[in-house]
Amino acid sequence: MSTEIRHEHSQNRYTISLDDQVAGFADYRIEGERIVFVRTEVDPKKRKAGVAGELVRHALDDVRVSGSLAVVPRCSFVAHFIDTHPDYQELVDRG
Repeated sequence: MSTEIRHEHSQNRYTISLDDQVAGFADYRIEGERIVFVRTEVDPKKRKAGVAGELVRHALDDVRVSGSLAVVPRCSFVAHFIDTHPDYQELVDRG
């Protein structure tokens, strides 16, 4: 199974595809110096395969590399992911 994760800047979205079929996405919006993750959705048939976690990890790593935005996890999945992966805590804007 091939996996591809894309950052679709024009749609404010990260997508994950499995074998060329979109399996999920994470939507965000930019608010000044913050990236606000508002929604993550994954095909129910793919949820137990760790697809959502892989997608969010990639998105947060991308934010980390850019180094210019603080993360606001309004999406419950992104918030839970960060809470259970302390190495992403420094990205979060708690204010």
